[in-house]
Amino acid sequence: MNRRQEREAAFMLIFERSFHKEESPEEIYEHARQARDIEESEYVRRVFFGVEANKEELDGAIEKYSRGWKTARISHVSRSIMELSIYEMRYCPEIPLRVSMNEAIELARRYDEEAARPFVNGILNAVAEEQKRERDGE
Repeated sequence: MNRRQEREAAFMLIFERSFHKEESPEEIYEHARQARDIEESEYVRRVFFGVEANKEELDGAIEKYSRGWKTARISHVSRSIMELSIYEMRYCPEIPLRVSMNEAIELARRYDEEAARPFVNGILNAVAEEQKRERDGE
């Protein structure tokens, strides 16, 4: 798998997890690997389990920049895309911020409603600006 395919697989796992809270992340991961024949990937594993471990923080960032929208009101697709991208921005310094944002918008273009794209883009831009300030030591 190339990185775009890995990112899409991670997104699907994060999205699936939002509907299957009764299953452990490990069960979801293994079931998806077997049922959809997903190749073992360090990136997919790292991002899926990383999002799960940092979900409260990631959703807090979404809520902070969503200006009055509670994360519960945001679609599962949009929220999953943003959780993935924000995780990359905060925990994968080897991935440029711009790449993470662009890939998230591509996922939104493919899986989300057209009206959701500007919302997703706005939140991710705000998080990226925050990350730039942190990296620059401001």
